[in-house]
Amino acid sequence: MSVTVKTTAASASDARVTAPGRRVAFSLVADADPGTLPRILEFVAKRGLVPLALHSRLTDDTLAIAMEVGDLPQAETDHIGRCLGQIPMVARVIVAELAATASAAELVAAE
Repeated sequence: MSVTVKTTAASASDARVTAPGRRVAFSLVADADPGTLPRILEFVAKRGLVPLALHSRLTDDTLAIAMEVGDLPQAETDHIGRCLGQIPMVARVIVAELAATASAAELVAAE
């Protein structure tokens, strides 16, 4: 028995705008809470993206997080940065566009 499934191509309005080659780092300082990382990752995952790099360091009751995301246009970068700042356990968010040789982990080390 054979089954045929018809699929349709996504319309132009369904396509996500990207900025190929653009890399952005989100550097955060947050409370050391089990829900912190999942909440932060949610803003990238719901856009169908996977971080290029993710680094976190626990110091006492503070979590320093650096997340690098690729192909993210400026408007989405700004939106995600604002959303991350509204998470109750996040104390500070810094958003930076990365040069070709920089990495998000270097931003955490520099703090």
